[in-house]
Amino acid sequence: MAKLKIRTYPDPVLKKKAVPVTDFGPAMQKLFDDMITTMHASDGVGLAAPQIGISQQIFIACPTMRHGEAHVMVNAVIEKKSGTSVAAEGCLSLPGISGEIVRATKLRLTFQNRFGKKYTLELEDFFARVIQHEMDHLNGILLFDHFKGEKREQLIANYNALKNKGM
Repeated sequence: MAKLKIRTYPDPVLKKKAVPVTDFGPAMQKLFDDMITTMHASDGVGLAAPQIGISQQIFIACPTMRHGEAHVMVNAVIEKKSGTSVAAEGCLSLPGISGEIVRATKLRLTFQNRFGKKYTLELEDFFARVIQHEMDHLNGILLFDHFKGEKREQLIANYNALKNKGM
């Protein structure tokens, strides 16, 4: 399994809405495995296909960060959300910055697994937060898009300063 290059802002693929997946063949299975490898190698808890330059509705979620526990989620839809919490989030596509983001604490998610089988899960707390973050990627939403005005501009400026320093 290969470690793939993670795209960083301002790569245009990160701002595009991803398209549904219809093929679950051998090439797609390799992609899923490569995404899992990439996520773990990058010390991430999630990775969406746009982050590796593929505008398809695929993400990997592994809130435990333990090998063998990653979930492949394809064509996911959040059916229901409830509760709210605020917590700091970072992003593999925006290395070096983080922001306090309001997310639902509970959600119901329908998705297809790596073989196309449909599932519905009830998720809570950190796992729900990871899912919402990855779903944002599938909709072209980045971490700083959750902020307005001066806070948004400051996050972008901090990111650009880090990027210019080669971080």
